[in-house]
Amino acid sequence: MSPEPSARGARPLLSLRRRNVPWHRQRPTWRDAKPGVIAGALKRAQARPSGNWYVVGASATLRGDRPLARTVAGREVVVWRGADGGLVAGPGVCPHLGAPLADSPVRCGTLVCRWHGLALDGAPFAGWGPLPAFDDGVLVWVRLDEAGGEEPSDAPVVPVRPAGARGVSAVYEGTGACEPEDVVANRLDPWHGAWFHPYSFVDLTVVGSPGEGDADDRFTVDVSFKVAGRLVVPVRAVFTAPGPRTVVMCITEGEGVGSVVETHATPLGPDERGRPRTAVTEAVVATSDRPGFAFVRRAAPLLRPVMRTAAGRLWRDDLAYAERRWQLRSAGRFPG
Repeated sequence: MSPEPSARGARPLLSLRRRNVPWHRQRPTWRDAKPGVIAGALKRAQARPSGNWYVVGASATLRGDRPLARTVAGREVVVWRGADGGLVAGPGVCPHLGAPLADSPVRCGTLVCRWHGLALDGAPFAGWGPLPAFDDGVLVWVRLDEAGGEEPSDAPVVPVRPAGARGVSAVYEGTGACEPEDVVANRLDPWHGAWFHPYSFVDLTVVGSPGEGDADDRFTVDVSFKVAGRLVVPVRAVFTAPGPRTVVMCITEGEGVGSVVETHATPLGPDERGRPRTAVTEAVVATSDRPGFAFVRRAAPLLRPVMRTAAGRLWRDDLAYAERRWQLRSAGRFPG
């Protein structure tokens, strides 16, 4: 669960940096980014229960005429809205002759197979059986007990978010040749931010990180988001890992207190070369107590593509980080 936001404090909305420090002259962070600290936080995250729940996509992508489809841990899954508007999920393979149900239309809440017309309304039928599913308003989850192997839970652990009426949300989705742990390890390394993403972050300092044997895995970061030139937005953010495939960043001081960025890693299955593939689903839920944010909420349909583009630019680099980590691990050459 993400930390409770504190008061905004004295941090201004915008700030002018006293001087622009060239990228190569900023303070090195490699001594601070201790491999043991990152590895310890990752190990503890992997030990936390997930209840066998996996994120399969954004709630906004669920349409009335077709299912949301994804492969999770090598298993094809489809999700759609039933006739009563409730969520329906199940295997994505038709039990008759194996047709891909991902290609099948939904008519009046019933999924109709395109090969021979086998119709599924969400009840067990002809060897097909439903899977538990959950819509948290931003993301859609499916529970796969065989893949997870844990004690199942009735619902996933959903991080604390701003109330729906107070926030603006956007969801980015990407795929990398790596495993979920490589994605989580990337997010549990906040020290790389200003070095690897200089177009977005400056003046980054990790002011708190877990000690050895510390179960409170909070990474507290002071950082400024770049706006233009020397103009920046300074904030304090806290990173936590509430589950084995989830990392949450919550802004606790500065502009946007209570805003969260949730990163969820979902294993897909091997690619044609036998490499593991992982889907990254990142939900950004922004909020502000400034009066002008009401206008931002009204402009949400225009802002969401911009938010997804910004997240995609960061994940272009971060997926390269995660893929490189997996490549070294798979070859037995990872130094961390």
